[in-house]
Amino acid sequence: MRYKVNIKKTDQGYSVWVPSLPGCWSQGKTEEEAIENIKDAIKVYLETVGELSKQEESSYVEVASA
Repeated sequence: MRYKVNIKKTDQGYSVWVPSLPGCWSQGKTEEEAIENIKDAIKVYLETVGELSKQEESSYVEVASA
């Protein structure tokens, strides 16, 4: 899957976050390191959401993009 990420240069390096995954963020000393770190953060985020919701009843919907 592909996720849009936002990157911001800071005094300490780079902050990176995923707007579509609230609370999913990371950082790195370089932009490349921040990108690699956010990939790991996304995987952990999705695993955690899956674990927390596996006992819940779920449905899927399809939405056409503009």
